[in-house]
Amino acid sequence: MIRATLLVIQGVEQGARFEIGETAAGIGRGPQNEIRLLDTEASRSHARVSLQDGQLVLTDVGSSNGTFVNGRPVRNHLLADGDQILVGRSVLLFSLVQTEAPVRDVSHKILLLGQHDPADQSKIVGVGVSSDGSELHPAGPVTEQQALEQTLSNLQVLYRISEEAVRPAIAVEQMLQRILDLTLQAVGADRGCMLLRDPLTGEVAPRVFSPMRGKAAAPPMPVSRTIVDYVLKNRQGVRTSDAKADSRFAGGQSIVQGGIREAICVPMQGRYELTGVIYVDISTGADQVLLQGGVRHRFGEDLLRLMVAIGRQAALAVEDQRYQQALVKAERLGAVGQTIATLSHHIKNILQGVRGGSYLIDMGLRDHNEDVVRKGWNIVEKNQTKIYNLVMDMLTFSKERQPVPQLASVNETVQDVCELMQARATEQRISLEKILDPAMPNTLFDPEGLHRAVLNIVNNALDAVEGQTDGRIQVQTGHDAVGKLVYVIVTDNGPGISEEQRPKLFNLFESTKGGRGTGLGLAVSQKILREHGGEITVVSAPGAGAQFTLEWPLIESESSHESETMA
Repeated sequence: MIRATLLVIQGVEQGARFEIGETAAGIGRGPQNEIRLLDTEASRSHARVSLQDGQLVLTDVGSSNGTFVNGRPVRNHLLADGDQILVGRSVLLFSLVQTEAPVRDVSHKILLLGQHDPADQSKIVGVGVSSDGSELHPAGPVTEQQALEQTLSNLQVLYRISEEAVRPAIAVEQMLQRILDLTLQAVGADRGCMLLRDPLTGEVAPRVFSPMRGKAAAPPMPVSRTIVDYVLKNRQGVRTSDAKADSRFAGGQSIVQGGIREAICVPMQGRYELTGVIYVDISTGADQVLLQGGVRHRFGEDLLRLMVAIGRQAALAVEDQRYQQALVKAERLGAVGQTIATLSHHIKNILQGVRGGSYLIDMGLRDHNEDVVRKGWNIVEKNQTKIYNLVMDMLTFSKERQPVPQLASVNETVQDVCELMQARATEQRISLEKILDPAMPNTLFDPEGLHRAVLNIVNNALDAVEGQTDGRIQVQTGHDAVGKLVYVIVTDNGPGISEEQRPKLFNLFESTKGGRGTGLGLAVSQKILREHGGEITVVSAPGAGAQFTLEWPLIESESSHESETMA
């Protein structure tokens, strides 16, 4: 089974991964798209991926800035594994991921012959000393023109190998498979495999295999363990053939197994460790040997040198992949630790509030004092609200969600938020004023999501002006019929936001309120607005308060929603 994905490797949504199913998927910044990009340079409906005759096709749907694949503008493009799609300023990597486990298991395709196996009659006829790929000039007597052509050919091969090594890959096997396929083409081998060393045990095991062209059901590929051990021990590439004598392998005769006459085995030597070996072979049938008047080596010293250089490149790629995996794992663990520590701190503070309220309730019940009980219950109720908001913010931020648009009133949503926060504003002697646009039409939006976004901003404003003698907050709704925009503006006369704080304002767990804030509210509000195709902008200066503007597209009906799809 094949699963297709698009991974954002550059842009606002960097790190987001979208799965592509059998139904068509729209790409753009509009909320109707299955693949939603919060990229101002992307059109609301930019491109579409659809399944045609069993293959995925990318189609530009009249975008303003065009759609590019691997740097070239396209209208219709048949997607291939590794394609990079540029939409606006966002780069998406298209990947075909094999989900069936047997694809990864190639051990049954390799016959690893033991050191004393009678079938292993290997002999070394050539040794490549260099393991860093520095000796790529042709060996033996050749003309200057031949040497130049061979060197250029080798450099071209290594260039292609290097490109494959740096291409994004989900698994190291996926990257090595591409390198091995290119290697077989470059050296003219029939089949090959890569055996990687386990970093802990040092044992080698087959991880990647490429069969003979047109012979995927051929018998397992025999690999000489004697040759592999020699290459691992001496860190030298070797060329084997049907030579009758070799002092290093006195007990062997030749590789005569399934028509195989020659093989090359080279180390995969990285910067710091030996990661494994590459083993390729070639067969020459008996009829061809007779026609040629004897065995003619098709693997020469030049190919051995090239293979040693390829082994070096493959090893460096494996090391880089392992480093990236370790780095991602470390960052993931660090993020988990930071999240747990931050949330634990806030939950601890909330629980302390609950304990304080519970103590007052207990004391009031003992003394039959209703005022003390009521005071304790108010404290418990406030902390219940805090834990509820914390959990809801966590749920909102922790998963990707598509807004559920309904034809509703923005004024009513904002009215509900103001009524909900009025009690707190009155208690803190803060003026909470609302100015609702009387001409505001009913629009398509997610009332629950927008309610939460506005609630977080208003709550943030209340925190900002708390303790001031003249604290004022104004919540205003409005719309731009020409620009097709809806907006909610929340203004406060608090201390304002410094230049140093502003770049971190919407970062997760970044709070300007010390121990009172979770650092989730603004990040959640921004996420909700972006899910609606909108954005939050801030105007503020120290000592001059702050103004948060929540703005998103005005969509008045289902029909206009469809026209947004075509825009």
